[in-house]
Amino acid sequence: MNLHKDNQFAQKHGPDAKLDILLKNEIINRAKENKISCAVAFKIANELQVSADAVGMTVDLINYRLVKCQLGLFGYQPNKKIVKPQNKVSEDLKDAISDALIQGKLSCKNAWDIASQFKVHKMKVSGACEAMGIKIKHCQLGAF
Repeated sequence: MNLHKDNQFAQKHGPDAKLDILLKNEIINRAKENKISCAVAFKIANELQVSADAVGMTVDLINYRLVKCQLGLFGYQPNKKIVKPQNKVSEDLKDAISDALIQGKLSCKNAWDIASQFKVHKMKVSGACEAMGIKIKHCQLGAF
């Protein structure tokens, strides 16, 4: 186990944040090079029946990195972000995205819900947002 000493990610949770040992151990067991993918983090949350943000906070508290965002927004090498604007976005998808905006932004959770509703890949929704000039905020894992 290679926990970083600077604990830069943990600082955003404040001094009173409590480390969940079960989550910590599960994350460490599944991480590679102190990194854990978004998909694996959600799998842990589902299997242990905890919230995604609890997993994300634990990742931060042990100063590991979240990678490979399922919306393509962060965690890919070499350019971090891999989502590209969709060339063509259906009016139905545009309407669903527009209807789900909060203060002009789409939440990660709403992006996932829209992808599920339309039975499309999550990156299709984030690509539509890119084409529409809409930012996705409030990662369910707390990464952004």
